[in-house]
Amino acid sequence: MAKTTIHVEGMMCGMCEAHVADAIRRVFTDAKKVKASHKKDIVTFVTENAPDEEVLKNIIDSTGYTYVSAEIEG
Repeated sequence: MAKTTIHVEGMMCGMCEAHVADAIRRVFTDAKKVKASHKKDIVTFVTENAPDEEVLKNIIDSTGYTYVSAEIEG
């Protein structure tokens, strides 16, 4: 299992959080525990295998928010 934390700029509210979380779920169909926080500027989720960082960047950027960095554990 891999826990991923993505640092995202530009989320301002709960709808922003839902938008980003839905985008993660669409691409990573095995993603579990997808949580976004506009207050902390992060999105976290768990997958079986570590996701590709370039894919993460493309997902976030496609939502209109700004990908800053990602930390992948496991």
